[in-house]
Amino acid sequence: MEKQLHHLFFTAAKRAALWVAMRFSFNAPYYSLPKRLYSAVELVLGGILLLIVGSGLPALMASPAHWAVAYGFYACISLLTLVFWPHGQLGWANRVTLARAALVAVVAGGLVGDAFIVALWQWLAIAVIALALDGLDGWIARRTQSHSAFGARFDMELDALLIMLLCVGLLKLAPTIGAWVLIIGGIRYLFVAASWLLPWLGKPLFASFRRKAVCVWQVVALLLALTPLTSSLAASLFALSALITLVYSFGFDVWWLYKQRSVDISTTNQLTQRNKPKATHDHLSPP
Repeated sequence: MEKQLHHLFFTAAKRAALWVAMRFSFNAPYYSLPKRLYSAVELVLGGILLLIVGSGLPALMASPAHWAVAYGFYACISLLTLVFWPHGQLGWANRVTLARAALVAVVAGGLVGDAFIVALWQWLAIAVIALALDGLDGWIARRTQSHSAFGARFDMELDALLIMLLCVGLLKLAPTIGAWVLIIGGIRYLFVAASWLLPWLGKPLFASFRRKAVCVWQVVALLLALTPLTSSLAASLFALSALITLVYSFGFDVWWLYKQRSVDISTTNQLTQRNKPKATHDHLSPP
């Protein structure tokens, strides 16, 4: 009886391990541990970069709480990278994006206890470097022909996170501006949540310079609003311009996706009618 229980236990454990491996490999035909190790090593190097940058900014990363938040953000990014990138080495474009992730994590850590207010220029400089690297990773991907759907999504989600963190910083720095600034950072996540209820919102979008320009302007407008040289009125106007352009951009994409949905429904109906079997008359016609 004991041997049977051991056999059942190990069989169940083996099946569970196989299931986890298949899930973790993002539907890959097999679980390639060495490839994951390559990715993990690069992610560890990104964590070391975070340590180096944070150590050079003692005013921003002044306490264990700051480090905990920064590494908490970086750990989440690393975990998602391991889950959705089963191909081993990240490639140079994704490495630049990973360096951006380390900088964005420093931006997140600086928000703890409002430390960023004491070292505002340093905090803004880190955000500006992260913005500058946003263009570099795309350029490298095009030059090396290493662009991928993962890389584009990685880059986009980091942009969204940076924008959200800048919105939180602006609200902390100037509470009188109003909580509406959080909509600038939150609208991306609201869009993703809406796509769970309305799957047609999750369909692929066409490449758009307008979308990229609006994203860059959001970061630039928020950075300008955060500088000590900007008055409260100018900061509100910068933030409002970011929100207006963002709403326009998302509105255009939603309208386009809705039109595509209508076209898809119409095409499906036509194919259904075309493939519908015609009625047959087996009886003989009367003389």
